[in-house]
Amino acid sequence: MLTLNLFPTSGVTFSRSNHNYPINASLFDPNLGNNRPHNQRNPHCSSLPFNKSTSGFVESGFKICNHVHLLGSSSKPTSQISHRTTHFNRICGHPFEFSFKPTSQILRAASGTPQEANPDGEIEVSNPNKTLQLAVVFGLWYFQNIVFNIYNKKVLNIFPFPWLLASFQLFVGSVWMFFLWSFKLQPCPKISKPFIIALLGPALFHTIGHISACVSFSKVAVSFTHVIKSSEPVFSVVFSSFLGDSYPLKVWLSILPIVFGCSLAAITEVSFNFQGLWGALISNVGFVLRNIYSKRSLQSFKEVNGLNLYGWISIISLLYLFPVAVFVEGSQWVVGYQKAIETIGKPSTFYIWVILSGVFYHLYNQSSYQALDEISPLTFSVGNTMKRVVVIISTILVFRNPVRPLNALGSAVAIFGTFLYSQATSKKAVKKNEDNKNI
Repeated sequence: MLTLNLFPTSGVTFSRSNHNYPINASLFDPNLGNNRPHNQRNPHCSSLPFNKSTSGFVESGFKICNHVHLLGSSSKPTSQISHRTTHFNRICGHPFEFSFKPTSQILRAASGTPQEANPDGEIEVSNPNKTLQLAVVFGLWYFQNIVFNIYNKKVLNIFPFPWLLASFQLFVGSVWMFFLWSFKLQPCPKISKPFIIALLGPALFHTIGHISACVSFSKVAVSFTHVIKSSEPVFSVVFSSFLGDSYPLKVWLSILPIVFGCSLAAITEVSFNFQGLWGALISNVGFVLRNIYSKRSLQSFKEVNGLNLYGWISIISLLYLFPVAVFVEGSQWVVGYQKAIETIGKPSTFYIWVILSGVFYHLYNQSSYQALDEISPLTFSVGNTMKRVVVIISTILVFRNPVRPLNALGSAVAIFGTFLYSQATSKKAVKKNEDNKNI
């Protein structure tokens, strides 16, 4: 039993919870994590009268959430609270150990303005050591994403069969998860028939999103695909509105620069191709529907954490995709392989590129879950926007893609629009929580 005196005259006692790792819908859509009503609190956690505020790119302190699990806390007044940072040692010293705590159970820390409250209204106390930890988490996430995009495009340039490559990437992720489960590096989830049935929809939409993105990568420059994929918030707002969600004017206005920027980038793109454009757009639709469907169908399975959830989605997606891949382009694989070997010269180089694309595809998705465990959904969303900027610039430098001034302007406007969307949806969630508090 750990006791934390938040006020000098009254003690509040928190106990370790045996509750397993609940699914957080924000694992799929960071903005969904901001929509929890203020009055939906765990009955085991006392209601604390703190005002909500939205932090910037780097946030401060740690959060006291449902079933608080305090690391190194003691019975001291608020001003004397201290805790140990264990995640940095886990990342640097033990790269195969992962954070399995969901958003509602984790003590999240960052560096910034002390004593802020995040959009969920949870307490945050500054911790200077968190700056380095967040730098490592974001650095890994960005680096792995860049490596994936580079080697994915290298393979597709000489072996233009995105259906097979996308299937292989899901296969690598499935093998990786079985490795983690077999060696107890990740707790193996208990699987039931209702859980598998609930996963069929999200896995189908994930498959559509993944293969469509790969098709787009095979047809156009990586930078162009990422610019078009930055329009995902537009589809999210439209589809959610059809399903009954309402958005304030600020949110609708924030998607206008996204539409304008993507349109300008498309008409000025040197490598423009309709298949590439439609692939990126369909990918947006697939991932948005995955987010929405997951929020609705997986709320009953709170014992499965985010990494296990993604692992099983990868496995089911592989079962969906590979048979279709054989039907679509299977007859061309042998000839395509021979041409790829002739082009590259060394078969070993080709194999390394393919393996790297598969490994880093899974790793960057895994790192995104770890990043979301460490930070708020808003910071994650902003970080994801900046990730696209880094990937776009990196791939332009590596592949030396020609960029016209208007194309660069359109890309910048579109990505800036996604930043405005993140800010607007966060403010919408804060206002909704305040309204619920006043009821």
